[in-house]
Amino acid sequence: MDTLIKNGKIVSAQSTYTADILIRDEVVCAIGTNLEHTFSLKEETRVIDATGKYVLPGGVDVHTHMDLQAGPCRAVDDFYDGTVAAACGGTTSIVDHMAFGPKGCPLHHQLQEYHGLAKGKAVIDYGFHGTAQHPMTAEILDELESMIQDGVPSVKVYMTYDFKLEDDEILSVLKRMKELHGVTAFHCENHQIVEANRKKFPQEGKTGPYYHAKSRPNLAEAEAVRRILYLAKLAEDAPVYIVHLSCKESLQAVEEARAMGQKNIFVETCTQYLTLTEEEYKREDGLKFVMSPPLRTKQDIDYLWKGLENGEIQVVATDHCPFFFEKEKQLGKDDFTKCPNGAPGVEERMILLYSEGVVKNRITLNKLVEVACTNPAKIYGLYPKKGVLQPGSDGDLIILDPDKQHILTKSDMHSAVDYTAYEGVLVTGYIEMVMQRGHMLAKDNQFIGEKGAGQFIFRKPTT
Repeated sequence: MDTLIKNGKIVSAQSTYTADILIRDEVVCAIGTNLEHTFSLKEETRVIDATGKYVLPGGVDVHTHMDLQAGPCRAVDDFYDGTVAAACGGTTSIVDHMAFGPKGCPLHHQLQEYHGLAKGKAVIDYGFHGTAQHPMTAEILDELESMIQDGVPSVKVYMTYDFKLEDDEILSVLKRMKELHGVTAFHCENHQIVEANRKKFPQEGKTGPYYHAKSRPNLAEAEAVRRILYLAKLAEDAPVYIVHLSCKESLQAVEEARAMGQKNIFVETCTQYLTLTEEEYKREDGLKFVMSPPLRTKQDIDYLWKGLENGEIQVVATDHCPFFFEKEKQLGKDDFTKCPNGAPGVEERMILLYSEGVVKNRITLNKLVEVACTNPAKIYGLYPKKGVLQPGSDGDLIILDPDKQHILTKSDMHSAVDYTAYEGVLVTGYIEMVMQRGHMLAKDNQFIGEKGAGQFIFRKPTT
């Protein structure tokens, strides 16, 4: 079915203008005025009046963890529940970070596993990031190439946790991925500092969730960020993507590297690091907010917003990884180190960026599209099919009422988890309608899409 969206204010990363959009055969066919007179419209064409509304590209979240196995716990949202939540929140494409596989498994082990987890369940389009958890043998480094040939031109490296890589291994990955025109993503925390604190604090009786934040201080993250930047420089400015950057000192490290001429540095922060502070850990339900890196301070939040505004931060994602508060999170009730790390957020991202960012004049609406749609698509090989509204792009879009207010509450959410980290927050802006490839996904907060309709996004290396 053709769809004609009339009179909306179309928003790109560069401009905002009033025009009509015609979607035909799942892609944007044309943008302009009086399209019904220019094109031969079919009798059954769906016509949507978007007068007074914004029309944005569908959101692209390149940091989610659907169906993640983390130690003894598994993330609550599988690829159905999680992508329904994403769709209702205006996100129409995700790139999911795959979990660690069995010790010694090849890179393709998890790729095959995740294809099985997503196929037939995902309601939006999806891709995967590889996970480097192995000794960097010649065989594994060669497998990075075949992963790219299978549509996965990115790999994630952890500097902490059980499968962390050492500096020499990281350097070898950076060099190989540069040769392949791929992108290496990094979870940056100093493992030794974090582990020493996680051992020390419980011994001192400091077991509450507030000490989760104190065990992973700003400088533990910033040191790891600086180290990665130095390693990337050694690899002749190999592309690096810093996931979930959370604090002022880490962003300052990036700014200094760029000022010294280093190229190919991409920075992601997440909605929670722009909106919530470590004071949440002092609440009775503070375990809800145990995530890594932890929530920081108001000073950090202000610095990150400025980084978004001036272009030092390229992407806002979510790190969506939900666990039941009344179940898995309670493992940490007597010791924060036992609490699984992660929180929901894939549904709340777009509207919080609008309400907390655009409405409060921290960023422009064009910047929202840049960091939540266009940049992530460009960096990770989804562009120009995703992240933009232009002829030839997929018909993925959001219709946003800019003035309607509502309160975020779990009862209106679609994730399978039992809470939202933003319970009771009043937001301005309302996502009226979400479409993917011209098909209706959500309307007035009701999911009306089809289970399993999401397609695997075969991503290609970018330059």
